[in-house]
Amino acid sequence: MTDFLHIASYNIHKGFSNFNRRMVVHEMRERLRSLRPDLIFLQEVQGAHSGHRARHPNWPRLPQHEFLADAVWSATAYGKNAIYDEGHHGNAVLSRFPIVSWENEDISDHPFENRGMLHCQLRVPAWSEPLHAICLHLGLLGQSRERQTLALCDRIERVVPHGARLVVAGDFNDWRMQANRILRDRLGLVDVFEATRGRPVRTFPCGLPLLRLDRIYVRGFEVRSAHVLHGAHWARLSDHAALSANLVRQ
Repeated sequence: MTDFLHIASYNIHKGFSNFNRRMVVHEMRERLRSLRPDLIFLQEVQGAHSGHRARHPNWPRLPQHEFLADAVWSATAYGKNAIYDEGHHGNAVLSRFPIVSWENEDISDHPFENRGMLHCQLRVPAWSEPLHAICLHLGLLGQSRERQTLALCDRIERVVPHGARLVVAGDFNDWRMQANRILRDRLGLVDVFEATRGRPVRTFPCGLPLLRLDRIYVRGFEVRSAHVLHGAHWARLSDHAALSANLVRQ
């Protein structure tokens, strides 16, 4: 019986290091493989970009979510959010378990920030009910984030059965820590670091994290451990630290 679940969340900065100095998506793939999570929530995933492909000889032939998944994560879903002349980017979920359905809901709050909420249902061996997994990247403005957080609550209350096991992860841009109370009080969601350390962790910038931007929230699980992945090796990659957590089904 699959009672244990290892998950990770990572804003990959479109496969580039800080200030876009280096294309590092190949190194990201190896680093994520070394974690070996069952399920990964990714933000700022480059689905296509003709300019990067022309400038970088080793730019992956596949969309980044498929390139990162390769032969390790057999199921993927990609929510295209921002579309421009050279390509598009959005959120993605990589999974060892089958993704039986997925939907990307537009939660953009104004024309200058395209944001989406990627909701997947996964079939986990020996589970009688699907696992609900939502990956999102909220806006930079406080009022936008509040409205997007409420849109997340509305969706969960509308389409996720009450008491169903649920993981919500991504870049919340929530340095004022306003989402915690809403998600806890309205949905019964718990931040994995609040469960293990008493509060969400600092994740940005990765080299010396100061702001608590990235989150993993869960319902229906015991949090066994949670880790923020930063330091010299990770700082060579994205400007955000990656998060991981080990969960046990309740």
